[in-house]
Amino acid sequence: MSKSLVLAEKPSVARDIARVLGCHKKGNGFLEGSKYIVTWALGHLVTHADPEGYGSEYKEWKLEHLPIIPEPFKLVPIRQTMKQYNTVKAQLHRNDVKEVIIATDAGREGELVARWILRQAKSRKPVKRLWISSVTDKAIKDGFNKLKDGRHYENLYEAAVARAEADWVVGINATRALTVKYNAQLSTGRVQTPTLAMIAEREKQINEFKPKTFYGMQAISENATFTWSDRDGQTRSFDKVAIEKRLAELDSVHAGKVTDVKQSPKSQPAPHLFDLTELQKEAHRRWSWSAKETLSTLQNLYERHKAVTYPRTDSKHLTSDMAGTLMERIKAVDIGPYRKAANTLLRAGKTKPQKGVIDDKRVSDHHAIIPTEETPILQDLSDKEQRLYGLIVNRFLAVFFGPFRYEQVTVELKVGNELFKARGRTIKDEGWKKVYAVDEEDTDTNTLPSFNVGDDVKIRAVTMTEGETKPPARFNEGTLLAAMENPAQFMAGESKDLIKTIGETGGLGTVATRADVIDRLFNTFVIEKKGNDIHTTSKGRQLLELVPEDLKSPALTAEWEQRLTKISNGQMKKAQFMKEMIAFSRSAVTEIKNDTKKFKHDNVTGRTCPDCGKLLLEVNGKRGKMHVCQDRECGYRKSVSRQTNARCPNCKKRLELRGQGDGQIFVCACGHRERLSAFEKRRKASGGKKATKRDVQKYMKKQEEPANTAMADALKKLFDK
Repeated sequence: MSKSLVLAEKPSVARDIARVLGCHKKGNGFLEGSKYIVTWALGHLVTHADPEGYGSEYKEWKLEHLPIIPEPFKLVPIRQTMKQYNTVKAQLHRNDVKEVIIATDAGREGELVARWILRQAKSRKPVKRLWISSVTDKAIKDGFNKLKDGRHYENLYEAAVARAEADWVVGINATRALTVKYNAQLSTGRVQTPTLAMIAEREKQINEFKPKTFYGMQAISENATFTWSDRDGQTRSFDKVAIEKRLAELDSVHAGKVTDVKQSPKSQPAPHLFDLTELQKEAHRRWSWSAKETLSTLQNLYERHKAVTYPRTDSKHLTSDMAGTLMERIKAVDIGPYRKAANTLLRAGKTKPQKGVIDDKRVSDHHAIIPTEETPILQDLSDKEQRLYGLIVNRFLAVFFGPFRYEQVTVELKVGNELFKARGRTIKDEGWKKVYAVDEEDTDTNTLPSFNVGDDVKIRAVTMTEGETKPPARFNEGTLLAAMENPAQFMAGESKDLIKTIGETGGLGTVATRADVIDRLFNTFVIEKKGNDIHTTSKGRQLLELVPEDLKSPALTAEWEQRLTKISNGQMKKAQFMKEMIAFSRSAVTEIKNDTKKFKHDNVTGRTCPDCGKLLLEVNGKRGKMHVCQDRECGYRKSVSRQTNARCPNCKKRLELRGQGDGQIFVCACGHRERLSAFEKRRKASGGKKATKRDVQKYMKKQEEPANTAMADALKKLFDK
């Protein structure tokens, strides 16, 4: 009997599909039933060959070898996952397998994962496509009832290959050229470098900012404070003398007259549903989570608990064919802290969301992140998973409630010859805000007493106010994600068409890769954290001086996306795009080779590398200080200190752990110092549980920095997707 081979992207998704399809027989790397065999990738199983795959001479990094232009590009199985690749290949070539069903993530990169495996395994069997946005049983069943012809996705695959080949040819060559030319671990890419440039540009804006003092006035009555405004409606002036003169004229005035009272009904709809970037921003705003932290927690909710839909989405809307599933999703969250809101909707039969939530035109590969029809067991969720699930559920339930309605009241008061205003609001209907706890949303009503036109108001005092203009804030991970999503403000001088394109295509990187890009910038030590703020390092600033100008602008990604979209739509050939990318790569390498600038390490320590004897550099990793070898070929690194979750007994700030072994010591910025052994004794005396060896190993694994990535990343899958 003939069978269909289903290729999923991850084992957890494969298990769900296998269960629904009745594939219960376990094989080595696959599950089998009477009609289907389900196997899986582990993300990518196949990738582009490293440069040395095109010739042994490329093992050595030399300027004279550049640029390296593969013709054609070679694919190779990834060594670490070779066993699973061989399993998939064996299933593909079984005589009873008559067709392949691609069930990898529904998107450009998911298409690449599957097609590269088929290409490397030389499979010629017919292909069908499963295209779903959640892995609930219902979604899987519906998806298998609506399988698509794989040929419909050929252009999407071509665009994915074009993106991968362009990133290789530009990234590998520019990274090798920079690294060899300056004998430093310098890497570049079309997403990571413009992201670094945006951080540097924001720092420049802050450094060049000159604060200006501004002035205003307030009239204070018994039960309200009125703010001055001039005839143009401006509430502040940079002319102190003029404000002092106005204030002096009001010195003898002790009453004002109400000249106008405006009452305007206002309506505020519920916020949009979450896409990945918006959820990452919100989690950072609330709990200072990194983008990667949010994504990994979300991935667990999706894969392990089946509680939410596909995470890596750039849409905040739903499709019309989902309308019939909304009642089931509301029933699924009729639990725990969400029961009250869910019950309110179910009793009233409210399953139609507010206007604009369902919009087919605004959904790309995947719809917004919402709860699935399956009810999770809340006790099985970790604390982080519960918090993130709560954000998603509340945002989902909110769109079924009415708008938040209030009445905006503006009172104008004339004092002498000057005009003052007071604003307040009266809530008429809480609407969607009923979903949220009091401490989660703005509940300040700023109510005003009743005023009528013509009322005389006694003035207790008229005072001068002053303040200073402030520079833009430094980036944190949340605001950096927002800038990557919409980098238009950093594209001064670019065409409106490119700015529009980068807005339409989701900005720098994709929702799936931005967290990795930010992490890569930390791990290559071109940025560092001070508190929650992100700063460029000397290495990062120098890199921007050395890298070709075109690689620093978000416009490059916009131009690529314009062409990749055309390839996806069948309006452009991949070969034409790659011809342009090869020319760009040649130009970039020539520019780097001919550059006369210098690179200087300004973080050299007095310690020598135990492996090669060269001086070590001190760098700030994401979780603490490290010593790394300056020789790019050595790769030695050692943790010097790391930020911990232990708190200082004096100021309650997080403690830094320095040293190794028995000599480890906790240090705080306030001056507190304490040996690790003494800390453990104090913790035990206060009733704290002593950490087991397993706890310590688990903790240390979390604190570890990833391996040195400058050379390895250039040779492997460094480049932005």
